[in-house]
Amino acid sequence: MRIHIATDHAGLEFSTQLQHHLAGAGHEVIDHGPVSYDPLDDYPAFCIRAAQAVVADQQAGVEALGIVFGGSGNGEQIAANKVTGVRAALVWSIATAELAREHNDANVIAIGARQHTFEEVARFIDRFIETPFSGEERHVRRIGQIAAFETDGTLEPDPRAGE
Repeated sequence: MRIHIATDHAGLEFSTQLQHHLAGAGHEVIDHGPVSYDPLDDYPAFCIRAAQAVVADQQAGVEALGIVFGGSGNGEQIAANKVTGVRAALVWSIATAELAREHNDANVIAIGARQHTFEEVARFIDRFIETPFSGEERHVRRIGQIAAFETDGTLEPDPRAGE
């Protein structure tokens, strides 16, 4: 599988370790930056480029996922989610890694590098990669609703309307 990675200075060490871990597991890893430590760097462009690459690969039929890092993972998740077609989930446990894939068919995960050990992060990511989307109708329906809003602003009718 192709894995796109991006971070900022807070996740640079994790990113480097993770690239070796993932390559050792047979994945093709593409690093979207940064390439060197800069305590004043800005994560949005790195994370958006990684997210764009995931979507482009998936649209081309390439099996791909993305991983974005930062101090907390929050800003990185927000940046990645600005890309049409991305479903980025903040992961902080094995359970959230599984649910991101099983229920949300997340194609990008965000992780707070300052919140976990590398061993924890590697377990979260391995579980994320190995967990398939369940394909259950309720989850497909909900993802469709999110995609509809993302595409044209369509929302399901408010059941409270007209009462």
